[in-house]
Amino acid sequence: MKALLSILMSATALLPTSLLATTETLVLGGGCFWCTEAAFKLLPGVTEVTSGYAGGVTDNPSYEEVCAGHTGHAEVIRIQYNPQEISLERLLDFFWEAHDPTTLNRQGADAGTQYRSIILYQSPEQKAAAAAAITRAQPRFSAAIVTELVPLARFWPAEDYHQDYFRKNPQAGYCRLVIAPKVQKLEKAVSR
Repeated sequence: MKALLSILMSATALLPTSLLATTETLVLGGGCFWCTEAAFKLLPGVTEVTSGYAGGVTDNPSYEEVCAGHTGHAEVIRIQYNPQEISLERLLDFFWEAHDPTTLNRQGADAGTQYRSIILYQSPEQKAAAAAAITRAQPRFSAAIVTELVPLARFWPAEDYHQDYFRKNPQAGYCRLVIAPKVQKLEKAVSR
């Protein structure tokens, strides 16, 4: 038995840390999910970002239903990350750099409740960390932060064509005019 345990421990030591690490998940929204998805993919330690919908009442909503404003959902992203490489606090602090949390139901020209600033927590620890992040960030803004802090009931992945949109459509007008400048600005923030 000791020999088997020793072999297993030796084999485990040879595996890359990324295979041994567990990932954690954070769901948040800060305007168009194409923008926030592209932004959070810049961060080392983020293993996957999925665009989707949450915070509403309609099961499995479509993009058209969410945009019509009748589902109550926000465009959000589900971030899977390795907490050994990036902390929840760093993700939340980056959130304030990736969008304007002081505008109610809009980001730039995108207006509607689906574009609201929202953090959907999955545990008391996430709720406390998000509340602390809001308090930490508030002095950086002249207006009040209007980010909703609510429990996550369910995350609905967006349609396939929304996933990794910026990478797949770099020449699309919205990508060139809105997302690319934001990503360039955030690349500088990531390198700090």
